[in-house]
Amino acid sequence: MCVGLSAKVLSVKDGVALVDCTGAKREVSAELLDDLEPGDFVMVHAGSAIAKITDSDENQAAKLAKEHLV
Repeated sequence: MCVGLSAKVLSVKDGVALVDCTGAKREVSAELLDDLEPGDFVMVHAGSAIAKITDSDENQAAKLAKEHLV
């Protein structure tokens, strides 16, 4: 099974995004997404931001993570 994590974009520079995933900050590749900006939420898998997600998607993903990963 593959797991993607939702994260909030803090900054973007030269194809790399700094993201916050439940308090853990990581640099991930942002090369797959156009027009990525700080404040956007993304799905991260294998070190790459693979899709933009909405606030609603982020809230649902966080709820599911807490219920099933804890």
